[in-house]
Amino acid sequence: MTYEFKLPDIGEGVVEGEVVRWLVNEGDIVREDQPLVEVMTDKATVEIPAPRAGRVGKRLFAEGEICPVGKVLLTIELDGAAPTAAAPAAKTPVAAGPVAAAPAEVPSSAHTMVLATPATRKLARELRVDIRLVVGTGRAGRITSDDVRKHGGGDAAPAVTPQARPASSPTPLAGDVRLPFRGVRKKIAEHLVHAKHTAAHFSYWEEVDCTDLVQVRAKTNEKLAARGVKLSFLPFIIKATTLALAKFPQLNSTLDEKAGEIVQRGAHHIGLATATDNGLIVPVVRDATNKTLVELAREIERLAEATRTGKATREELSGSTFTITSLGTLGGLGATPIINFPEVAILGVHKIARRPMVAAGDKIVARDMMNLSISVDHRVVDGYDAARLVADIKASLENPGLLMVDLF
Repeated sequence: MTYEFKLPDIGEGVVEGEVVRWLVNEGDIVREDQPLVEVMTDKATVEIPAPRAGRVGKRLFAEGEICPVGKVLLTIELDGAAPTAAAPAAKTPVAAGPVAAAPAEVPSSAHTMVLATPATRKLARELRVDIRLVVGTGRAGRITSDDVRKHGGGDAAPAVTPQARPASSPTPLAGDVRLPFRGVRKKIAEHLVHAKHTAAHFSYWEEVDCTDLVQVRAKTNEKLAARGVKLSFLPFIIKATTLALAKFPQLNSTLDEKAGEIVQRGAHHIGLATATDNGLIVPVVRDATNKTLVELAREIERLAEATRTGKATREELSGSTFTITSLGTLGGLGATPIINFPEVAILGVHKIARRPMVAAGDKIVARDMMNLSISVDHRVVDGYDAARLVADIKASLENPGLLMVDLF
């Protein structure tokens, strides 16, 4: 008998998922709870387990295609069972790998079976378009942003979007390698484009003399070695940042455009942009203000390991209020990072390097210098406030004794 397995509800606000990778083939014998497929949502990539044992019948969605929640994902042939038109709710899927932190849209129940991305749904609300009435021209009937704009009318305000370009393929060259543009990489791309073309980016740079910080860190690590703890520079930077955010809460905000309000967040959940084989992922250090330097170091190490190995949970990859991005020793001299929308600011941390500097008496001395760069959403944050935040972080890092009060 045929068992129709529908894509289950795999998270609050999740209405669809992209089939990233099938783990079984048609005709395979599967046992109950065996992973069937990796599905990516706005929140994470999850493995969907088999609700019943049997033989895989037909896979109804190809890799790269979007499956709405409640649609039949695949069929399973059962031996000696009564016909079943629909599967009961699947067991809770387990996280299979992380995805760049992105806000998950929570559509109304009326939108549940509409094929459209959260960004398209948001555009429909802004243009006062009932998305249920829009005819989709995308793959599998998906509603695109252009569909929403064409359907809109009356006094709807025009959306500000990048100039559309016709789809094209590069002229083939010998040795070309084609890689699928889907899954985590595509989701990261969609999030970054949305952030770049929504937030009014403004960037500011400053240099920090980290000579004393380098020495304090080295001495502290000598004392902590017996405890098996080693501090990188990141715990100091996070601590300095949370102290500064407490003074300038506008940079720890979210713009609620629908309500017409700026929401200054009540906690400092610091996102850490982390490079992985799947792209840039943002695990979150929660309540960073309340953690000591040692606690921050341990939490950073734990999150980094979970992210690199694909074991970070959805909760660990969402909910940040301010993000720090750093490439460590590869950090370069500067950059203009893209805001982790809907946050309003992101801090770029660059490498510490010995550079000649002018000291008292016009003497040239070697100092350990580091550049900081911050990008802010100019709709919410003035350049002056961004500069004041960075100046406060700079003051703490140049006087690291202030950060040592709560070492343990």
